Amino acid sequence: MSETPAASPAAETDQQSTVRRGAAYDSVFLRAARREPVPYTPVWFMRQAGRSLPEYLKVREGIPMLDSCMRPELVKEITLQPVRRHDVDAAIFFSDIVVPLKAVGIDVDIKPGVGPVIADPIRTVEDLQRLRPLEPDDMPYITEAVGLLVDELGGTPLIGFAGAPFTLASYLVEGGPSKSHEKTKAMMYGAPELWAGLVDRLAAITSAFLKIQIEAGASAVQLFDSWVGALAPDDYRRSVMPASTKVFEAVADYGVPRIHFGVGTGELLGLMGQAGADVVGVDWRVPLNVAADRVGPDKGLQGNLDPAVLYAPTHVVETKAREVLHAAAALGDSGHIFNLGHGVMPTMDPDALTRLVAFVHEASAR
Repeated sequence: MSETPAASPAAETDQQSTVRRGAAYDSVFLRAARREPVPYTPVWFMRQAGRSLPEYLKVREGIPMLDSCMRPELVKEITLQPVRRHDVDAAIFFSDIVVPLKAVGIDVDIKPGVGPVIADPIRTVEDLQRLRPLEPDDMPYITEAVGLLVDELGGTPLIGFAGAPFTLASYLVEGGPSKSHEKTKAMMYGAPELWAGLVDRLAAITSAFLKIQIEAGASAVQLFDSWVGALAPDDYRRSVMPASTKVFEAVADYGVPRIHFGVGTGELLGLMGQAGADVVGVDWRVPLNVAADRVGPDKGLQGNLDPAVLYAPTHVVETKAREVLHAAAALGDSGHIFNLGHGVMPTMDPDALTRLVAFVHEASAR
């Protein structure tokens, strides 16, 4: 009599992550992301886990940013802090978009007040060879941290995230943050084959990073393209969109909602939707009705309160938040997720965020 083969460790891990993710399946956030009816509008904030919270500053004291991203227990604590404090409808995994670059051997550091700095920028074909594929064994701390979080969060979904190919390429080519992206654009225009090779490798690395998070139990993913608003639509369509599409296609079979967000991307919203996202993030520069027209049907919208509004008196914050909610309601079944049009600022009053979450829940109750 033959015995039933035991499940492999990989299969067991995948089954366990599916079970954990299933606990959040009927959450308001995931229902909205799937454009299903919800009892109220879900809300979370980009950078909700970070420098605006005194408890974050306390646990991060003396620990470099990239080091903190590689300590599972610390990642769990930081990710949970805004969920406890603000009662948001989703947690966003605490990490950084350059973590997978560090994992594949790129010499990168996050310098306070500056941002990611690359010691040896990628500007030639020879440089490109240093950008190897990302393997799960490169970042066991991510799998462990996500597992810890999903077990702790229960029915609250965890959003995994990654940097989009263009934004990662900009850091790698420029050597750090840039306002004009002149070296990046020079490669894109002047060395299109090298550029295509770079963003293609980054698409593979980003896809692998998202898969690691999803397979560990993340319920949704967001692709951040922070700098892509620097491009004209034709340049985005030709030189960037194919790489972003590869990322979305790589994780499509997991069935988790895919969110796409960039800053200053009003003219790119339609193309960003076409790239494969289920939900498109909108910054504060574009009204939601205009964004809906550009993105097209069958896509959810996320956003789009101006973060600076949070510095105004409470009654002003509520007035502006109600305007966002009314704009979303006028679109009908839009699958709206309330968020800021960009991230939480370091000097923002945490209590203002807590009040905003409560207001959005109450004002949007069906």
